[in-house]
Amino acid sequence: MSRKYFGTDGIRGRANEGHMTAEVAMRVGMAAGKHFTRGDHKHRVVIGKDTRLSGYMLEPALASGFLSMGMDVIMVGPMPTPAVAMMTRSLRADLGVMISASHNPFQDNGIKLFGPDGYKLSDEIEKVIEDRMDNGYADHLAPSEKLGRAQRLENAVGRYIEFAKNTFPKNLRLDGMKIVVDCANGAAYKSAPSVLWELGAEVVAVGVSPNGTNINKDCGSTAPQLMCEQVVTHGADIGIALDGDADRLIICDENGRIIDGDQLMATIAQYWQVADKLRGGAIAATVMSNLGLEKYLERIGLDLIRTQVGDRYVVEVMREKNLNLGGEQSGHIVLGDFCTTGDGLIAALQILAVLVKNGRPVSEICHLFDPYPQLLKNARYSPGAEPLESDIVKEAIREGEERLNGVGRIVIRKSGTEPVIRVMAEGEDEKLVSSVVNDIVSVVEQTTAA
Repeated sequence: MSRKYFGTDGIRGRANEGHMTAEVAMRVGMAAGKHFTRGDHKHRVVIGKDTRLSGYMLEPALASGFLSMGMDVIMVGPMPTPAVAMMTRSLRADLGVMISASHNPFQDNGIKLFGPDGYKLSDEIEKVIEDRMDNGYADHLAPSEKLGRAQRLENAVGRYIEFAKNTFPKNLRLDGMKIVVDCANGAAYKSAPSVLWELGAEVVAVGVSPNGTNINKDCGSTAPQLMCEQVVTHGADIGIALDGDADRLIICDENGRIIDGDQLMATIAQYWQVADKLRGGAIAATVMSNLGLEKYLERIGLDLIRTQVGDRYVVEVMREKNLNLGGEQSGHIVLGDFCTTGDGLIAALQILAVLVKNGRPVSEICHLFDPYPQLLKNARYSPGAEPLESDIVKEAIREGEERLNGVGRIVIRKSGTEPVIRVMAEGEDEKLVSSVVNDIVSVVEQTTAA
């Protein structure tokens, strides 16, 4: 399905350029407002944002679009993406909007849409909204007496703090635990440290001074070195790093060693399985999750159901298979008992519950398997070329699969935003994995060279 504006996670781009202008944002509001206006009740939309400077431009533009369609707008200010999804349901809104480019630098921004159930929209609905954006909606504008009203919700952060705390086991506390939390100068800079402190922890908070241009800059889950350094410096028990919109989590142990999303999913899966809380006898993860995770789950009697890359696709499989745990190696952890999308803070609370209950350090609790050697490289090709249709490239991939001889795997993905083929392989032999990836990349680049 070819789409003009929406990518794998909403609309995203450089602020005030291309598809990320105030004019496009207003059209998104008008088109989405029209699509979600159903029935005679007064419709409402919740709008949240992260801490990017461009949020000040996009928020009123989106609001104007919705208001012109007769929808009331509730603005909650800087809030994590999962908090916006939660409030969309809690406030019985018809639509939720998050203004964020997640882990990208401040120059970028994005628009993510949630339906009234708090779930991200399907590809099909996004395509309908795109068509409305380009094909006019003048005939659907609200009459002057039925224009919407806008308001800011007081203490929206407090609502999310209480929601997050209630996901932590009632009989446990974080007393005596020292935690470093890096909020990436992003959307959770108020809520994450507050939740951890109110549950009893001693909190060392970094990345909590947003100025509009420092979101994700040398901090957060995409730059976890700061978290690791702070854990060692302060002698903390654990480090927690979120990304700009706080839907992603990376942690480090007491020694400053990074632990990725695959190990976190394994930890929660094992804990929930023992506690008889894991549904479906499986978890959902993308094709990028390490083979070591799959083998570990097999050993404890669980299945790994793989999806295409993107947490929204993980959620689709979870809903289809009635699973309550899924995620991505990058740190999007979806806990279906609590959330409709990835929530870095709530995932961290589940890991902390395991630590408190077992009384053992992170280095022991969260290292359940040795990951297989894995290598990912990008192969650039000439715009307009179709390298994956080439017989020579297909043969190179087939040969690579034969060389791994059933003890590894290859994942080939075409980027949706640039002329790049992403080539990933993993297996028991690190040198063989590297050779297979390099050979495929070389063939792709040679075959499609300008």
